[in-house]
Amino acid sequence: MKHYIVEITYTATPETIAASVGEHRAFLQTGYDCGWLLLSGPRVPRTGGMIVARAPSLRELQDFFGNDPYQIKGLAEYRFTEFEPVKFQPFLMDWIG
Repeated sequence: MKHYIVEITYTATPETIAASVGEHRAFLQTGYDCGWLLLSGPRVPRTGGMIVARAPSLRELQDFFGNDPYQIKGLAEYRFTEFEPVKFQPFLMDWIG
């Protein structure tokens, strides 16, 4: 698996984002359920979000996020940065693999 930071930047008003946040979080849960997402949350200030993810390839991760309600509704832009974890807490060993 390859590891990524996914940076989401909102392109819509805070009110529009708020109306879709429940759908977005339900979508993210599918990523947690399949083991692709480690953590996620809004940036401070709330201009987007950050996600630590893993996937077999960048294309597969981009395809996955193509189903995010924020993406489908045109509410946000996504930036994917691959990185190679070399140091991490021991409890993450299974996830880093």
